[in-house]
Amino acid sequence: MEFSNPILIWACIGIILMLAEIILPGGIVILLGAACLVVAGALTIGLVEGIVQSLTLWFIASMVLLLAFRQVTQKLVGGDAHVDNTDEELDIYNQLATVKQTIGPAQELGRIEFQGCEWPALGDGSEIVAGSQVRIICRDNIALVVEPILADSERFPEQK
Repeated sequence: MEFSNPILIWACIGIILMLAEIILPGGIVILLGAACLVVAGALTIGLVEGIVQSLTLWFIASMVLLLAFRQVTQKLVGGDAHVDNTDEELDIYNQLATVKQTIGPAQELGRIEFQGCEWPALGDGSEIVAGSQVRIICRDNIALVVEPILADSERFPEQK
């Protein structure tokens, strides 16, 4: 058996690439390997000759297979595709923070600690003392707008 035979080389590369799909899932490598097998078949029947024609056929066959069967291989193989939230303000909404520097009264800035960092904060107009827990409502430029977390007795005063 001669290892300089281009048909054997293209067939071996194709099989190796197709087996590599096990290690590198995604549905692309298997199609590149299939294009190598197309080239090996074309060399066998004498459709192409030489390295330039072989590489050109491989490139064209790879593009055609990728365009034609990429959706099919994606469905079979799957992949690691997920969509994360790209709006940071939705991530911080309704989160809890600790007041580090008294906020208010009125529009006086204070500071809160949120996710290990200190942020400038605006309150709801009332004075929010240092050490209390607050809930983040939104962001105003670089300051976070917060509201105090009220105890149930403060939130719903008993009816007399």
